[in-house]
Amino acid sequence: MERSDLLRAGTMIIVFVMFLAALHVIHRRPAEGPVSDAPSVSAPDDLSAELRRCDALGPQDAEDPHCQAVWKENRARLFGGPARPLSPQAAPATPPTMNATQGDKRP
Repeated sequence: MERSDLLRAGTMIIVFVMFLAALHVIHRRPAEGPVSDAPSVSAPDDLSAELRRCDALGPQDAEDPHCQAVWKENRARLFGGPARPLSPQAAPATPPTMNATQGDKRP
């Protein structure tokens, strides 16, 4: 055997041993759960409830100032702004109305 063949075989053995050592370290370490600073999805906050309420209002209430503030706060959270709690609003700004083009959709 030549010297280059011995070096190649030695290098392959060293790489194989390092691979086995890495596998051993990975499998003996306990599994860690994901770490997050964000609140969990299972605990909805006031902003989530307000977003759902504003989404249900429809296009006729798009100019509602409270909903505009809620969407602005949502954008601020999305882009890393500080989260500020909003005061919940119990009822929609204007009641949903039917226009002539929708017609009566009762069964």
